[in-house]
Amino acid sequence: MLQKAAALLLVCASMATWVGCGSTSSHYLFAAIPTSNEIVVFREDPNSGVLTQLTGSPVTAGQAVQSLVIHPSGKYFYAANSGEGDISLFTISSNGAISEVTPRTSVSPNGVAPTVLAMDSSGSYLYVGNSGSFNISVFSIGASTGFLTPVGTPFPVGIIPLNMTLSPSGGFLYVTGSTSGGGGAPQGIIEAYSVTQGIPAVVTGSPFFTGVNPYGLAIASGGGFLYTGNNIDNSISEFSINSGGALTQLANSPLGTQYSGPVALQVSKSGNYLYVANQASSNVTGYSIGSDGALTGLPSSPFGTAAIPGALATDSGGKYLFVGNQKTPVIQSFSLDPGSGTLTSVSSYGVPGTPTSIVITP
Repeated sequence: MLQKAAALLLVCASMATWVGCGSTSSHYLFAAIPTSNEIVVFREDPNSGVLTQLTGSPVTAGQAVQSLVIHPSGKYFYAANSGEGDISLFTISSNGAISEVTPRTSVSPNGVAPTVLAMDSSGSYLYVGNSGSFNISVFSIGASTGFLTPVGTPFPVGIIPLNMTLSPSGGFLYVTGSTSGGGGAPQGIIEAYSVTQGIPAVVTGSPFFTGVNPYGLAIASGGGFLYTGNNIDNSISEFSINSGGALTQLANSPLGTQYSGPVALQVSKSGNYLYVANQASSNVTGYSIGSDGALTGLPSSPFGTAAIPGALATDSGGKYLFVGNQKTPVIQSFSLDPGSGTLTSVSSYGVPGTPTSIVITP
């Protein structure tokens, strides 16, 4: 399998153009590289998990481009440029070529340093977490153009938004961060909002407490459970989500781990597995998700990565997991066994710097 993948990579590398190699897939992977203000573009072969960097890639992006989110139509994606306080819109052609639509959309004057993005499953609203102003900007998305229109003014969250995501229904927005607890000790929190037409309202009981520095955040595909990866505590917190959006921590939560620095979480497309990038241990751990939301470590886990993994993504077919690594600037491709959840390395691909966000077309 690896020999075939390597052979295909060599063939593709010799002929990579914006058209890519072969005609069996229109899946493309985009990775944000903030240190070089660029976005790297790869074609993904859905039959092998092999990536081929396209001619013309990397593409110039905004200053300190930090986070990406792709529209469910697959026609465009958005990039948060934390160094200049705005959002870029990129269109995606059928052959993977991307073009930025200017001018960029500013989050100023009330938003500063946009660093995290989230979008509802219908692609109607974009939420922008501004780390410099402790608030969230909301934009409606033009159905045919992708153009952004502000919805009200940014709403305060009182924390640096480390991560955020929406429930599969799009009815609830969850934002993670840390604050000082009693005696100045740090405390991880999850703020929960119900959203109607993009307008947020605080969920009763919010905020909910979790581990310190909850950089990792994911919701099970059925929408019933939420997980945080707590970087300082080396733990995974597990919550059930009730009908009103409130969170209840499961009985066995938090789940301690022998691996250090969980920073990114990814639920498999099947909804059966949760994967955790452990920054300080340079590996990915895998868990099966029970019907009650409880996590059980996979016998084959952990799976070794390059140094300091920090970003995770799966392709639309659910057959491959991609890992962005910080100290060693590469994106790794792993095949994902749907029956066992085991990851098997396919190959690694160099990029110009640390990839902080990875998205893949549907």
